[in-house]
Amino acid sequence: LGLARREAEREFGMSTALIMAFLRDRPAEEAMNLLESAAPYWELLDAVGLDSAEVGHPPSKFTEVFQRAKMLGIPRVAHAGEEGPPEYIREALDFLDVCRIDHGVRCLEDPELIARLREEEIVLTVCPLSNVRLNVVERMEDHPLPELLDAGLRITLNSDDPAYFGGGMLANFQACHDAFGWSRETFIQLAGTAIESAFISERRRLELHRRLAECD
Repeated sequence: LGLARREAEREFGMSTALIMAFLRDRPAEEAMNLLESAAPYWELLDAVGLDSAEVGHPPSKFTEVFQRAKMLGIPRVAHAGEEGPPEYIREALDFLDVCRIDHGVRCLEDPELIARLREEEIVLTVCPLSNVRLNVVERMEDHPLPELLDAGLRITLNSDDPAYFGGGMLANFQACHDAFGWSRETFIQLAGTAIESAFISERRRLELHRRLAECD
């Protein structure tokens, strides 16, 4: 796997990161066992994450698992506030000590949470086509992405399991262009935030910022 990652970057310019995700609809004990069983590979992990069905499975359920990951020095991210309520975003910040919220679109229901996300510069990885497919919003034109940007939040544009939901990165960018008529500068801003928040080396970060500047 490590060899494949290096070849992908060398031959295709693709950076990759390994995030070991725990399924929130499974027991927390199972997640802890998974984390401990991965001990020989901890140094290969760029982060641990929390995903799967949100409703009924609050982030606080996995507090001990994420505390263990923090003790090991592994960064932490979590899906929150897509199907679940804004409170799940707050729990991910308070109990899991995450550095990034995946999705997070329902933060707009809570002005105090918006202010906190903005103040703490928490990145939201938003996946618009997936949100449509999962009925988080009915159509792209209804997506809250413009409101998230207007609120001054740090947003990245992403695909989400395109093999299941369809729509890779280009399709998501195109869908946003068609729905919102965003300028070139807005897309450059989104790409810049993605580079700044990615789990990559500083050398790679500088390289990608340089390449992005050439598009301006």
